[in-house]
Amino acid sequence: MYQASVPVFVRALTSLADVLAKAEAHAAEKKIEPTVLMASRLYPDMFPLSKQVQIAADAAKGGAARLAQQTPPAYEDNETTLGELAERCRKTVAYLQTLKPEQIDGSEERTVTWKTRHAEKSMQGMPYLLHHVIPNLYFHVTTAYDILRPNGVELGKSDFLGRA
Repeated sequence: MYQASVPVFVRALTSLADVLAKAEAHAAEKKIEPTVLMASRLYPDMFPLSKQVQIAADAAKGGAARLAQQTPPAYEDNETTLGELAERCRKTVAYLQTLKPEQIDGSEERTVTWKTRHAEKSMQGMPYLLHHVIPNLYFHVTTAYDILRPNGVELGKSDFLGRA
C-alpha cells in the first residue's frame, strides 16, 4: 500500500511543481500576467488552475494521511502566484516523505472515513486508494497540465510523467 501510494503521489506532485515552474518562466518570457494563468480554466464550469493544484495536493496528503491513520495537515487555499502553487506541491511532498511504510502497509482492509462538502464517506483502504485517491489526484494534475498547454506553456508527456 505504501509503494502504491506515497511514491506515486510524490512523483505526481514533483512533476506538477516542475510544470508550474515552466508556466512561471513562460509567463515571464511572454510578459503574461501570471494571474491570467492562475485563473485559466478548461471550461467555464470547471475550477481554475489554482484550485486544480490545491485539490491535487489535498488529494495526495489527505489520502496518504488517512491510510496512515493520521489527520492530514491543513493548508489555507491562499496561493496567489504560480510559485506559491509549486511550493504547495513541494510542501506536500515534504509531508508525504515523513510517512513510513509501516504506517500505511496493512491498510488494505482498514476502513477509511473522510468528509466531502456534502457528506461523510467510508471505504476500505485498497478501494479508497485505487478508486478514489489515485483517480482524483491524476484528474486534477492532468487538468492543471491541460489548462497550461493550450495557454502556450511548452509541455510534453515527459513533463507530465516526471523524473523516475
